[in-house]
Parts: sequence; structure tokens; C-alpha cells
Amino acid sequence: MIMGPNDANIVGNVHGGIILKMIEEAGCIVSTRHCNTQNGDRCLAVLVRVEKTEFLSPVFIGEVTHVTAEITYTSKHSLEVQVKVMAENVLTGALKLANKAALWYVPCSLQNVDKILEVPPIKYTSAEQEKEGRTRYDAQKLERLETKARIEEVVPLLPNPVCFSQSSLIHLVGPSDCTLHDYVQGGESTLFFVISSMKIEGCTCTNTQSSWGLK
Repeated sequence: MIMGPNDANIVGNVHGGIILKMIEEAGCIVSTRHCNTQNGDRCLAVLVRVEKTEFLSPVFIGEVTHVTAEITYTSKHSLEVQVKVMAENVLTGALKLANKAALWYVPCSLQNVDKILEVPPIKYTSAEQEKEGRTRYDAQKLERLETKARIEEVVPLLPNPVCFSQSSLIHLVGPSDCTLHDYVQGGESTLFFVISSMKIEGCTCTNTQSSWGLK
């Protein structure tokens, strides 16, 4: 995809939220395709957790982004997807790694959004690769359980809910923001999050998760 002026932030670089949306969509495509290789209910893979995303190099207007996504681990009800974003200068042919991310998806039935389907296993290149994937899965599961109570805590409202260190964004959700389940796409939610942030370029975001649990 070639980056245009509409993709830029106030600094002139491609907005971090645009990159995150492409990452989420790439992960959704490969996960949904994989989960529908088996018989049974048709499903859509939904984003439930952003394990980590790293902005390594800025992407500029006029550059072409190449997004690659690979399923690197599957549990009974979830998939780990590793995504890389390369930026190409079409004038010089120069390529750079702009972003890399790790995300988790779960397949939800198109007939019943509350029904999480089983994930067909992938073929690993070695037993070591499967072992490393299992280690990552167990680590994120433990961290998720440890932080669940904190996430569910009710944060008291400040006297002035928008102060110098905060930003507020109001967005009317439309059909183009939604999945086949009529829920807002994970990539759109991430885009809103980045837009409302004070600073995003050159930072690392970790451990963002949704209300769908990983099984």
C-alpha cells in the first residue's frame, strides 16, 4: 500500500495508528483463513490481545508498506500471529523494517458471536519451535490472569477528566468501522487509541487486550 498525505500525522510521518490498523487486518486475514480450513461453523478471527508492537523506523509519505503476517503458535482456542511491516522507497528500492508486532486472535462463530471455536493446529518446523511457542503462550496467560483484577477495577473520575497529560476523543462509530459481527474492528480501536495519545512515534506498546478471553 502506498502511503499518502491522508495517512500522515502532524509531524508529517505516516500515523502510527495507520500502521497498527494494517497490522491488525493482516493478522485477522491469516487467522480467519486458517481457522476456516476445517469443517464446521464459519468464523471470523478477532483480535483479543496485542502482546507487543515496536515502531522501529518512521514511514514517510510516498513509501510503500509491505505487511507480512505468520501464525507462529496455536492453542485450542487461540492463535499467536507475528507481523512485520517493511517500508519501501520506490525511487531507490531501499527497504527498512518499520514495525514488528505479536498479536493473539480467537475464532468467533458467524452464527453466534459468543461461541469461540477450536483452532486447527499448525505444523511446526521443529519441536523446539513448538516449545518456544508454548512458553510464550503460558507467559501471556499468566500475565493476563495476574492483571485481570487491575483491569476490572473502577478508576475514580478525576475532577477534570481531561488534564495536561490526557487526551479525549469522541468518534461516532459507523458501518465501515465494524466487522461481520457488527463489533468495532480491533484495528479501528487501536487507531482511536493512538490518535488520542499525546505521542506515539518511536515508542513500544505492550499487552493490550480485549474483553474476549484467550483459552
